Amino acid sequence: MGESSYDSEAGERRRDAQGTRLLLLKAASDLFAERGYERATVRDIAARAGVNQALLFRYFGSKKALLGEVMARGGQEQLQATSADKLFEVALRGMLVSGGPSTDRSLEVCLRSIGGSDEIAEAFRGLGKEYAEVLATLSQAENGGLRADLALSWLLGIGLMRVVVAKEPLASADPDAVCELVLGVLGSLLEDLPGGQGEGSGEGYGEGARTGQA
Repeated sequence: MGESSYDSEAGERRRDAQGTRLLLLKAASDLFAERGYERATVRDIAARAGVNQALLFRYFGSKKALLGEVMARGGQEQLQATSADKLFEVALRGMLVSGGPSTDRSLEVCLRSIGGSDEIAEAFRGLGKEYAEVLATLSQAENGGLRADLALSWLLGIGLMRVVVAKEPLASADPDAVCELVLGVLGSLLEDLPGGQGEGSGEGYGEGARTGQA
C-alpha cells in the first residue's frame, strides 16, 4: 500500500513538472515573439505562465537555455510534421496568422529579436540551416542550396515587413491572398513545388502569377 501511494505521488509530481515546463515554454514563445528575446524578462515569462520564476531556472537552467528549447521545439515540430513541398507555405502562414493555438512562433521570435544577443544569432543559424536544407530538396538545380537560401530570405523578409515593421498594405493583407501571390512566384525558384516549373504544367500557382490571374 505504501509503495503504491509513493508511486502515485511520484507520478503526480512528474505530471506537474511536465505541465509547468509546457506552460513556461508557451509563455516564453509568446513573449519572445511579442517583445523579442532581450525585452522578455524571466519575471514576465514566469508571470505569463502563472508560476514562480524559480521554476524556470529549475527546469531550464537559464533564459538562454529556455530560448534554445523554444526554438528547437517549435522549429523541429514543424519540420518533422510538414512535408518539404508544404514547409514554405506552412511557415509563411504561421507568420501571417500570428498567435494561433497551433502556430509555430520560432521564426517570429527570430524576427522580433534581430540585432539582439548572440544567443538569438546562434539559435537562428541552426534553425535556418535546417529549413534551408529541407527547401533545397525541392530543386534539382546545381545551385539548389542558393535557391533554398533565397526562398528562406524571402520568407523572413515578408515576416519582417508584416510582423515587425507593420508596413501597409502587407501588414493587414489577407493571408490567403499573400500566399497565393508568393507561392505563384516561388515555383520558378523551387521547381519541384506543386505547380512549379519542374512539373511542366501551365496550371497552378506559377501560371496564375505569370498571367496575373488568381
